[in-house]
Amino acid sequence: MSLLAFFEQLAESPWSVSIHESEIAYSLIESIHVWSMCLFFGLTVIFDLRLLGWTMRKVPVSDFARRLLPWTIAGFVIMAISGVLLFYAIPVRSYQNIFFRFKMILLLLAGLNVWIFHSRVYPEVATWDVDKAPPKPARIAGALSLALWIGVVASGRMIAYNWFDCDRQPQPDIINFLTSCVPTE
Repeated sequence: MSLLAFFEQLAESPWSVSIHESEIAYSLIESIHVWSMCLFFGLTVIFDLRLLGWTMRKVPVSDFARRLLPWTIAGFVIMAISGVLLFYAIPVRSYQNIFFRFKMILLLLAGLNVWIFHSRVYPEVATWDVDKAPPKPARIAGALSLALWIGVVASGRMIAYNWFDCDRQPQPDIINFLTSCVPTE
């Protein structure tokens, strides 16, 4: 079974149809997604700016992390759950959306950046905790995080404005390839 066939089958499931056709469910889930994204993204930006040494230079990074991390995780978890539900409501359109695919790639890279930072850079925080400008690896992680999360938000917003929907044919072959569209003649 191809991924497209799987998502077509998923789109026909009662829950997917119920969310998509509901007068309030999709809008409510989308609102929760946006509000939790604001929480997560706002806290992430503040932390990244501290890693870059651009703000709150007198606050130890470990203090900053200890206070922000629980709220950041909560925002991410709610954002991820609501995002999965939004995908579940319109799986085929999402799967075939070039901006959705770009967002997923950026999410993967942002997660990799977080993992590298927390496994390799942050364990050494005791040696640079109170420095106004953290070491270069921390600053790189902060800059990458800012760039990746801005890209995630921007591409996520562009999902609604997909100029490359499969039902808009003819499209260039590269677009059909990147979106898994199968044009019907």
